[in-house]
Amino acid sequence: MLRPTAINVTPLDNYRLSVVFDNNETKTIDIKPYIKGSWYGKLSDPDYFKTVHVNGYTIEWQDGQDICPDELYYLSH
Repeated sequence: MLRPTAINVTPLDNYRLSVVFDNNETKTIDIKPYIKGSWYGKLSDPDYFKTVHVNGYTIEWQDGQDICPDELYYLSH
């Protein structure tokens, strides 16, 4: 069975995201563990963090930072 695909994402407080998947599940993922280094460190800016969007398979930000689709689904609750 294929992993569900993200179809909607909403930024929440405290660097969390609410993600709706194509199987009608809504899950929350904590992005704080990803916010490190120069590339993903940009996510620490609250305004930049809010630029998150669905890109067809997973979620990403305006400069291209993304989360592996498998991690997005299986590590969210």
